[in-house]
Amino acid sequence: MKIYKFGGASLKIPGNINTLIKIIKDEKDLILVVSAIDKTTNALEKLIDACFNNNYDKEEIFNKIKAFHYNYLNECFDFKCPINIVNDFENIIQKLENIVHKTPDNDFDRFYDSIICFGELLSSFIVSNSLKNKGINNNLIDVRKILFTDSNYRDAKILWEESENKLKNSGIVFSGITILQGFIGEDKNGIPTSLGREGSDYTAAGLAYLLNAESVTIWKDVPGIMNADPSWCDFAEKLTEISYREAIELAFYGAKVIHPKTIKPLENKSIPLYVKSFLNPYDNGTVVKKLNYKLNLVPVYILKENQILLSVSPKDFSFIVEENLSKIFSLFAQYKIKVNVMQNSAISFSVSIDGNNRYFEKLIEDLRQEFIVKYNSGLELITIRYYTDKSIAKMTSGKRILLEQKSRNTARFVLEKF
Repeated sequence: MKIYKFGGASLKIPGNINTLIKIIKDEKDLILVVSAIDKTTNALEKLIDACFNNNYDKEEIFNKIKAFHYNYLNECFDFKCPINIVNDFENIIQKLENIVHKTPDNDFDRFYDSIICFGELLSSFIVSNSLKNKGINNNLIDVRKILFTDSNYRDAKILWEESENKLKNSGIVFSGITILQGFIGEDKNGIPTSLGREGSDYTAAGLAYLLNAESVTIWKDVPGIMNADPSWCDFAEKLTEISYREAIELAFYGAKVIHPKTIKPLENKSIPLYVKSFLNPYDNGTVVKKLNYKLNLVPVYILKENQILLSVSPKDFSFIVEENLSKIFSLFAQYKIKVNVMQNSAISFSVSIDGNNRYFEKLIEDLRQEFIVKYNSGLELITIRYYTDKSIAKMTSGKRILLEQKSRNTARFVLEKF
């Protein structure tokens, strides 16, 4: 059994269903994990904010999401969608609308997960019925019947033993083509959870682990894993193969091609991961697997934009010691702040964090009770694996270096444009 994961960009327009069919037509036992279509997750996040803050435009945002998916579905059926499929589609939309009209509870993250799951529920429904319309029989299964997660809403982790038991007791038989949703699960209380942005990769890896799959293939709008994101540089080149360890390193530093939690379950069972182009499916792409030899890789560049460099010092100018760090990291954990890079001196501790955290102001307020806090926003974090002097000069030219770290293989810079 193979597992194919199709990202939102691969499903951007209804015509891409035909490309998907060409890719899967010769497969026998296959699981398709699908993400929300195109920018749906972004649209749902706007809806979540509007609902949580009771903004006047929540109905308008909801209606746009509904209209987009309804038009997409109709186009897949050449605007002759059978009434029973339309009714089933309306049932999903109605469930979303019911949540939109409810007063949300005070837990934003839990409320987020109650709505964000509809992107994958709608896309999987559309893909499944579109394939059937093209003569490709398939089974559509709610992945929440299989995947148990913890209750860390918006960034949940799969509970492996519980999920294995859930799968055994589900009675689900995987044969032929099976379609499931990526990115979502549920906790032991039956409450929807999400696995973190781009979490459909993690879903595919989790299913591969649970089902002892032959391989996982992630279909993207790029040729494979690149040494840089081609959307912001013109020198990107494909890496034909990398080890599990290197993939984990790249994901940890922020490479967007693979979700950070994806690799470990695959490595545990030596399941290869392929990253291939949806637009050029016969290209070899990149394979991630166990390697018994060392690769000589070109420099690999990873950019994280919209960074905040936060510096914290004790008010009494005492040393930054374990007690101080414990308090700081406790607040980071409380407000779900992910640290991208950190560095400390005798009396100062600095971190680079993402600038889009809704709890940032609360974090600053709490830190200032005991510490002197300064920060710069609108920065870039550049990571260079296998750096050279030339590669560093290329990435830092015309920018002010605010923080710099180097290890044997990796150089990292927090940068401000002049």
